[in-house]
Amino acid sequence: MLPLAGFRVLDLTRHLSGPYCTMVLAELGADVVKIEQPVTGDDSRRLGPHVNGESYPFAMPNRSKRSISLDLKAPAGRDVFYRLVDTADLVIENFRPGVTKRLGIDYDAVRERRPDILYCSISGFGQDGPYRDRPGFDIMAQGVVGFLRMTGHPDGKPTKMGIAINDLAAGATAIYSILAAELLRRETGQGQYIDVSLVDAGLAWTVWESGAYFGSGEVPAPTGTRHRRSTPYQAYRTADGYVTIGANNDRLWKRLVTQVLDRPEWLEDPRYSTLADRLHHIDDLEREIEAITTTRTTAEWIEALDRAGVPGGPVLRYDETLADPHVQARGMIVELDHPIIGRMKTIGPPTKFSGFDYAVRMPAPWLGQHTAEVLAETGYSSEEIASLFANKVAYDARLEREGTS
Repeated sequence: MLPLAGFRVLDLTRHLSGPYCTMVLAELGADVVKIEQPVTGDDSRRLGPHVNGESYPFAMPNRSKRSISLDLKAPAGRDVFYRLVDTADLVIENFRPGVTKRLGIDYDAVRERRPDILYCSISGFGQDGPYRDRPGFDIMAQGVVGFLRMTGHPDGKPTKMGIAINDLAAGATAIYSILAAELLRRETGQGQYIDVSLVDAGLAWTVWESGAYFGSGEVPAPTGTRHRRSTPYQAYRTADGYVTIGANNDRLWKRLVTQVLDRPEWLEDPRYSTLADRLHHIDDLEREIEAITTTRTTAEWIEALDRAGVPGGPVLRYDETLADPHVQARGMIVELDHPIIGRMKTIGPPTKFSGFDYAVRMPAPWLGQHTAEVLAETGYSSEEIASLFANKVAYDARLEREGTS
């Protein structure tokens, strides 16, 4: 049995932050019913590449869910939504603040019908504050929390992180917040409103940076691959690429210089005597280490580092990562059959539990794939369902393409 079996989610989210959250909930056992607008659906369905007309990127964070397509601007669509609310434990949305109120599906309206409902809103800047009404995607949040100014290389332009870090931070924050609210609800029967923002979630992850700023006023600046508080802890050039080295305490530093780099004299060098000395002379240290590391290949250095018990590793391209035997042995690449795309691959769940199978449950749905199914489960008759389709309140993209809606 999965831990969230019997927990139903009405998922009004799109793009990445909300869909990432609900993907995790789905694979922990929740029945996630993704509610999308007719014809266009989740905006991320537009993202290429497309295979047989279906977005491959959309399929990544929307797997293990069911999709129904409803026009929530139509009174009949809202009626369907509220019938679904009667069966749900959680409503989650990531519209701009105020949109759900205009649609008549905001928390206050929903809890009048279901006082014990959990309702989670994810937005760029949160539900209050002076920036509340600003539209906010990941790039805006990275700019506001300072990430663009602390990523990249010194003297370079502001640099975006390689992944949508604030979107994912908000999604992860929503996951643990929802689970905490559900634990409380099971004890007390109390519903809960959960307000998560991309800015707040990203800012909460600035752990070392906030410590340095509050402690000494240090403003984090770009450091390339260097660590802000320790060295050697970065990527160094080799004869054929780069190697990461993490000798970030005195024990590992001694092993590095005596067993890997063969520079025991550095233990007596006043520039490198303590961690503070090494940080103060980090440019000299990088230059001297790279004078050595560039004489051998990355693989040779990894072998030497492993032999000495010093953390180190390669700097891979993403295609090399996915082909890495360790990544594959850990089951991080999963194959499944999509009804339109066909045989496809996705990234598997990262946690390995001893007591239950945490796995991809099914492929991402086409737009409205489960509309008729969910409506029937909710008590609608076949005639009522046909009427909802005929009046364009309900939608199924495949039926529309085949001309049978």
